[in-house]
Amino acid sequence: MEIILIIVSILLITLVLLQSGKAQSASNVISGGNDALFANRKERGGELFITRLTVCLGIAFFVLCIIMSF
Repeated sequence: MEIILIIVSILLITLVLLQSGKAQSASNVISGGNDALFANRKERGGELFITRLTVCLGIAFFVLCIIMSF
């Protein structure tokens, strides 16, 4: 069970690092760059897949931690 948790955690770290930086647009809003303020950015293709896989692995990590605590 510990090996599965390690594999899930390594995959989760990798996917989080692969995601595009969404904080850049937030910093532009704070600093006054209003060109991206109303931009409608939807995730498509690979970004959407990586986001959904990250959510699934996060849930799996949470569930595995709870199961291992009992």
